[in-house]
Amino acid sequence: MKNLTKSALFISFVCTSPLALSAPDDSKTEALQKLEQQCNALKDSNIMNTSIKSVKWFAGGNLPPDEQASFTGASNSNIEAAPHCVVNGEIEKRIGADGKEYAIGFQLRLPSNWNNKFLFQGGGGLDGFIAPAIGSIPTHGSTATPALMRGYAVVSMDSGHTGARDPSFAKDQQARLNFAYASTGKVTTVAKQLIEQMYKEQPKHSYFMGCSNGGREAMHAAMRYPLEFDGVVAGNPGFRLSYAAVGEAWDNQQFMKYAPTNEQGEKIVANSLTQEDLDIVSKAVLKRCDAKDGLADGVINAWEACDFKPEMVEKEIGKDKVALLNAVFGGAKNSRGENVYASWPYDAGINSKGWRAWKIGDSQTAVPNGRNFTMGVESLTNYFMMPISPDFDPMQFDFDKDTQKVAQIAGMNDADETELTTFQARGGKMIIFEGVSDPVFSAHDLRDWYNKLNQDMKDANQFARVFMVPGMTHCGGGPALENFDPLTALEQWTDENKAPDFILAKAGEEFPNKEKEMPLCPYPQVATYKGGDKNKASSFECR
Repeated sequence: MKNLTKSALFISFVCTSPLALSAPDDSKTEALQKLEQQCNALKDSNIMNTSIKSVKWFAGGNLPPDEQASFTGASNSNIEAAPHCVVNGEIEKRIGADGKEYAIGFQLRLPSNWNNKFLFQGGGGLDGFIAPAIGSIPTHGSTATPALMRGYAVVSMDSGHTGARDPSFAKDQQARLNFAYASTGKVTTVAKQLIEQMYKEQPKHSYFMGCSNGGREAMHAAMRYPLEFDGVVAGNPGFRLSYAAVGEAWDNQQFMKYAPTNEQGEKIVANSLTQEDLDIVSKAVLKRCDAKDGLADGVINAWEACDFKPEMVEKEIGKDKVALLNAVFGGAKNSRGENVYASWPYDAGINSKGWRAWKIGDSQTAVPNGRNFTMGVESLTNYFMMPISPDFDPMQFDFDKDTQKVAQIAGMNDADETELTTFQARGGKMIIFEGVSDPVFSAHDLRDWYNKLNQDMKDANQFARVFMVPGMTHCGGGPALENFDPLTALEQWTDENKAPDFILAKAGEEFPNKEKEMPLCPYPQVATYKGGDKNKASSFECR
């Protein structure tokens, strides 16, 4: 690991223009007034198939927390923003095949201290909402400065439909295409036209950054629009979202199978694995695997070398729960024992609230409230399966014959291509991070895709790198070092050709040792203890 103290500074700054730095107060006022005029003039923009719904000049100050942070991964905190222009609009308004109104809603924020860069902010879940276009680093625990505060022009969108938990848009062909990938290109075209109208020039660099479904969108940005983007940050990407939905159906069947019954004879999914059970497993995983990176410190950096087996805790949790863990962590399989969705690594985050919230929830009624049940079931039957099958019971999903029903949507929806020659040739860069304890999208699945990318493309690691985050669940959370800044790493890679040999990470909210910091290493390297203060990143190297 090279130049740790210099190249991995945890940068948190606001980009400022010469106007903000040195101009006299009168000149600042005059320049801001001119920008405000240019902002207001955007109301009259004439862009094909686009309607500008509102334009507002924000004079500066506090911005409220992002209400959609649970979907996008953004840190849910107040932000102080410099003066900027806020544009809300719609693209391609129409009546769909289902008789409903559709449009691609977007928000574009144009800062007074523009740094000549553009960032597309990814969504989350099924989209259907327009998050504030701030460009927060998409992990809940990151304290790094959002893109807007750095001077980026930032756009966000709803991907062409409304309703964050409503997959009914799938009844319209174009709405499916827009959600899958097409809205990214349309919004990018409009956003860049508005940027040019505002600043009288095009951005010098264009990036896409998102987590979860926003991470999938980021990967699609590189795969579908290689001429538009110079770099992407894809966090915990649902890049094979369709087959992950099949994996959720598998998990749900296993948890229901082993769920205990209450006095009324109802199965309580949340009790299939109690918190005590999960605590026992997490402790045993750490005992078995924590020190494989040279130091027992609560972080399993050598996660691929972890050889924990549930049978090791059979005396504590019983045979049925051992069988349940083996079924779930082994991944969805057909009758021939072949995986139709990936297996999962064992990691310390299995007992975290984020893991439980997705997998099994905490409902003590017959109606499970784990997100795999509340979101996954409806998404599978109303979007990912073709033909759409709203009355289909996922508890009866047949992993031999029904898996093929997601293939049609997977072909346009999943961002799993390994042919990125144009993106690579133009100097495009891709930083992907994944929580090893992610309960939604398997770290094994992303690893396998990245290995395939390296097989199919020469020197793939020269433009695409994956950083695994031990202990982290979905877009943050878990006993993890989740406070890191991939956007700065991407900037240094694209602007200065400094490839990220590591990304400095600090303890998140759920990590017990708040002083802890460590490098996140590009896969397949592992952060390995070499001696010194166990809380300092300089005591580790990527091997």
